[in-house]
Amino acid sequence: MATPVNDDLTTGPMLTHYRNLAIPAALGMLFSTLYNVVDVYFAGKLSTEAQAGLAIGYQAFFIMMAVGFGLSSALSALVSNAKGEKNTKASRSLAAQGLSFGVIATALLMVGGWFAGPHLIALVSEPGGYRDAALGYFHLLILALPGFLLAYGGNGILQAHGDTRSMQRAMMVAFFANIGLNPLMMFGIPGIWGGMGFNGIAAATVISQTGVMLFILSRVFNLNMMERVKRAEFVPDPACYKAIFEQMLPATTAMVVMFVSGFVVQFALKNFGEDAIAAYGVALRIEQILLLPVLGMTGALLPIAGQNFGAKEYDRVRDAVFFCWKLGFALSVIAMPLLWFGGAWAMRPFTSDPDVIAIGASYLLVDGFLFPIYMMLFSINSLLQAMKRPIYTLWISIYRQGFGVAFFIWVFIALLGFDVWGVWLGIATSVFTGWIMALFVAVKVAERQMGGLRPQPA
Repeated sequence: MATPVNDDLTTGPMLTHYRNLAIPAALGMLFSTLYNVVDVYFAGKLSTEAQAGLAIGYQAFFIMMAVGFGLSSALSALVSNAKGEKNTKASRSLAAQGLSFGVIATALLMVGGWFAGPHLIALVSEPGGYRDAALGYFHLLILALPGFLLAYGGNGILQAHGDTRSMQRAMMVAFFANIGLNPLMMFGIPGIWGGMGFNGIAAATVISQTGVMLFILSRVFNLNMMERVKRAEFVPDPACYKAIFEQMLPATTAMVVMFVSGFVVQFALKNFGEDAIAAYGVALRIEQILLLPVLGMTGALLPIAGQNFGAKEYDRVRDAVFFCWKLGFALSVIAMPLLWFGGAWAMRPFTSDPDVIAIGASYLLVDGFLFPIYMMLFSINSLLQAMKRPIYTLWISIYRQGFGVAFFIWVFIALLGFDVWGVWLGIATSVFTGWIMALFVAVKVAERQMGGLRPQPA
């Protein structure tokens, strides 16, 4: 029997909707990040070289996963708009078409990734042990791609219906499974099986993420609207695929640009040795943990704004945005001092290398100043997607994470002669200038789509 997960976000208090959506989403992302932290921890049990290989191999894999993130955003925006319009048939059709789209995209990416991935890894690494580790890890991790992409697509459908708890539960189970699977697959069973070494981390991910996918898809098919779904609705429909592709492409491309930006950073860091690359990989995990409440909150903005935009309740869209910003600034007051003063302490559980700790702490120090800016950038992205204008998120990303990161890092290192601090300051400058651009774009697009961001007189 289908479960009634169909929450109407066009009525009721904003606080209630944010609490119901953001907290489970943040907890789900917390366990997703902790899942990755477990991988970093066990890689550190082998060597700093293994941690560097993990950082680079995962970065290459994430470029393919960008399609999953884009599909999730597209389905969340499209299905939430259709739900706001009270169009159940369109919601069901978009969900079914989105899942079949995900299957085709996954197959193509697995083939393309097998051949292109090694070239990306070679671009940002030097020959040696950590490159070899990255290559082996990447090739095995490709088998996890269906688990990631279809789970993300399904989660977008669930988010449009106000369900963020399913992914939270799935990632919680996957996290604890990963704690057991990592040492099992890496070190084996004494006297029976010697394990897979470093590649066991990838094997554990394949197993656990496949489980996440199966659970999320079961929840999608338990939605009320999917009760009457027919097999024919999964057959590719060019018009529906076009709508999904147009909504997904900017978000996916923006995500690819972000990951390319990560490669640019690693390309710059390789001049400072594997300690710098390992420090950056660990510090990113710490940054992600502190950003989780913000990501949950700004992620909740998408279905809330999407449903209300579809229902033409524009004042509620504005209320959702400003409520999100108020919560975000309150969270920033807590997170910024933790990044400034606790960076070195947060690095120590993952490495005992004093150079890695010092470099990672320097990144987190700079990152503390960027925390509220990231919050506003993420919320603006959600707003633009909810208004079905995702193309602007792409242009913002191309400037900030494409041109900006490369250009400002070059300025600080090549022209001004900075050491690794030049990489961090280059990132900070691109984020700050990108925020100014994003705010300008959001104001202009909101004026055209719903009369502006400021409340309209009655």
